[in-house]
Amino acid sequence: MKNVIILLLFVLASLFKSEAQTIDMQEKLNQSLSDLSQIRKSIADEKLPMVKELNLIEDDLLDVRLEYQEAIRKLDNRSLDLNNLRSEIKTRRDEKNYISNLLGEYIRNFQTRLHISEINKYNDIVNESTLAPENSNLSDTQIFSKQIALVESSVDRLTSLVGGVSFNGTAIGKDGLVKNGKFILLGPVALFSSDDDSLVGIAEQQLGSLEPTVMPFMDVKNVENIKKTVNAEEGLFPFDPSLGNARKIEETSESLFETINKGGIVGYVIVLMFFAVLSLSIFKWIQLSKIPMPRETDFKPLLNAMLYNDFEKAKSFLKTVKGPTANMLNIGLEHINEDNALVEEVMYEEMLTTRLKVEKYTPFIAVCASSAPLLGLLGTVTGIINTFKLITVFGSGDVKTLSGGISEALITTALGLIVAIFSLILFAFLSRKAKTIMDRMEKIAILFMNRTIRTTPESIK
Repeated sequence: MKNVIILLLFVLASLFKSEAQTIDMQEKLNQSLSDLSQIRKSIADEKLPMVKELNLIEDDLLDVRLEYQEAIRKLDNRSLDLNNLRSEIKTRRDEKNYISNLLGEYIRNFQTRLHISEINKYNDIVNESTLAPENSNLSDTQIFSKQIALVESSVDRLTSLVGGVSFNGTAIGKDGLVKNGKFILLGPVALFSSDDDSLVGIAEQQLGSLEPTVMPFMDVKNVENIKKTVNAEEGLFPFDPSLGNARKIEETSESLFETINKGGIVGYVIVLMFFAVLSLSIFKWIQLSKIPMPRETDFKPLLNAMLYNDFEKAKSFLKTVKGPTANMLNIGLEHINEDNALVEEVMYEEMLTTRLKVEKYTPFIAVCASSAPLLGLLGTVTGIINTFKLITVFGSGDVKTLSGGISEALITTALGLIVAIFSLILFAFLSRKAKTIMDRMEKIAILFMNRTIRTTPESIK
């Protein structure tokens, strides 16, 4: 029971305490509601300006975003323009390099197309335009200006060449002396006349010379025409449609002595052999011509006399005939009473003597015909040796330096073949003539021996 009372007291105390707390909480709630109301009022009072400020900030943000987008767009456009500009710069740079190479090639071609007499005239402008790309102190504009200046000069040159152009300069003659004078350039032809009129002709370029070389004319009339034309800058002048090729071909023609001289010592030996063969052939031909050609009809009276053993008549007939055939028959008649074999031997001995005479010197001609090509081959070998010696010293750039050995190699071969062919023809001719004489002597000797067997008129029947 006591515990119940205590519990009730505790419950009552709790109720009183809860009510007090409830009152306190109500007061706090009211206070909180009042504070909330004030806060809401202050928030309501502050919200409108903040909304306005927020709207302003949002407007500014929108403007900034628009500006950002505009900046991005401009940046993209500028990047695109920059890329286009870079491509344009690369294209222009490529065009500049192409034009520079084209001008460089044009300058090189211009130098090669200049006449030798114009080199000094255009030397300065050519050097400036050629060296301009290598000068780092010059801008591209200055380089192009110097190159364009040469192009303009080349165009003016082409225009002036149509009607001809005159200018002063220097040239050299074949004696190597440099002369001051005046040029007239008409297309590819350059006329020159020195101030003292000692050197007049057509100016051309010679290998190894940096100065124009004047080729004079042999005709005095042509020389006078060139003088008048150069001095008056108008008139008549000799024109070579082959542009000097005809004169160059004419200069290659040489005399027989000059050709032989190029053959060297071997060439002279071959020529001496030729004259020896020619002289000996003429001598041999005269010698053989003096020998009477034996014919059967010429000795018919002798043969008829031998048929009747009329030796006296035969001897008297032989006194009227000359030559080795008559000598052979005389020897045969001297031994006619002896054995036929002995007669044949003595007559054959005379034939051998005659053969040695008629064939004398002809072997020398045959030897020359055989040795002439060998001498030509010897000259070829020595000429090639000399050529290689010159190549060792001077190189193979200048053909004229090597022409001496080449000429010796070819000319000696040609001379050797000519002499060999000529000697073979002469040897064949002389041998044939000598053989004809010996064959006819042998035929008459056979006829003579046959008549010695028939000694009676009945034997003829």
